[in-house]
Amino acid sequence: MSEESLPRDAGAQDTRTGYDGAPEEPEAALPAYAERVLDVAELIPPGRVMTYGDVAEWLEEGGPRQVGRVMALYGGAVPWWRVVRADGVLLPGHQQRALGHYRAEGTPLKEASRAAEGHLPRIDMRRARWDGGERAEGHT
Repeated sequence: MSEESLPRDAGAQDTRTGYDGAPEEPEAALPAYAERVLDVAELIPPGRVMTYGDVAEWLEEGGPRQVGRVMALYGGAVPWWRVVRADGVLLPGHQQRALGHYRAEGTPLKEASRAAEGHLPRIDMRRARWDGGERAEGHT
């Protein structure tokens, strides 16, 4: 998927980093849609999560894949661990970092069974999911 698959919007606000914290193209402009996605990620309270689809629905633009692409490219500067898959599975390749954040914030988790691959817990989506209520007035 390329940046062309992001919703069309006007230019940039700033440059951020991806999940791994590495800078993305130092002179690259941040698309306005990406800025809005990152703004939503910053609104999610500690200990709560939104799915990629929830963020797209909240913005009334794009979809889960577009939100995931933004988070992969620019999400390192925001609490990326709070934007998750709908099934509660931890982000592949970043499980231990995310798990540390979840435990520090008290995010509800479902402990893994002994049969679960890697014995990693999942996010308890029923209890951890944030619906965007009490969000900032006039934020879009």
